[in-house]
Amino acid sequence: MKEYMNFTLLFFVIHFVCYVIAGLIDLQLAKKMYAGKNRLYASFFRDMDDMEESKRIAKFLIPSQLLRAIFMSLVLYPVLPFLKSLTFGTQFFFMSSLMFIYADFASAIPFSNTIEGIVYLKKKFVEKRVFWTIQFEAILYSAMFGLLSAWLLI
Repeated sequence: MKEYMNFTLLFFVIHFVCYVIAGLIDLQLAKKMYAGKNRLYASFFRDMDDMEESKRIAKFLIPSQLLRAIFMSLVLYPVLPFLKSLTFGTQFFFMSSLMFIYADFASAIPFSNTIEGIVYLKKKFVEKRVFWTIQFEAILYSAMFGLLSAWLLI
């Protein structure tokens, strides 16, 4: 049991570090999508320029990502022994691909960089520039997560 709790805790740390780094980089590239009066996601994202909203986001950031990491790590419990038997490269490929495909691109959530989004969202949310800007964050997060997972987690 202790091994699984340690796995989940380290999973959270790796997830949170990668999430913040990829998010901060993407925020600099995609500021017009997330911030400002004419931001792309104004109709459904909270206004990060509003101090009250920004404080709310900050308040829930760590608890929400902890909860997310707990659920994501729990799903891996049954395959942990198998994952430990894989080479570093295979662990990296598996964890990166898992995070990119399941947590992002093939997710059932319609967003600017998912298959569902391409199908259901208005064109302005999935045009090439928007798609690839958001996809960059997903790829960066997944690659960092896969690398750190193969190195430290498994």
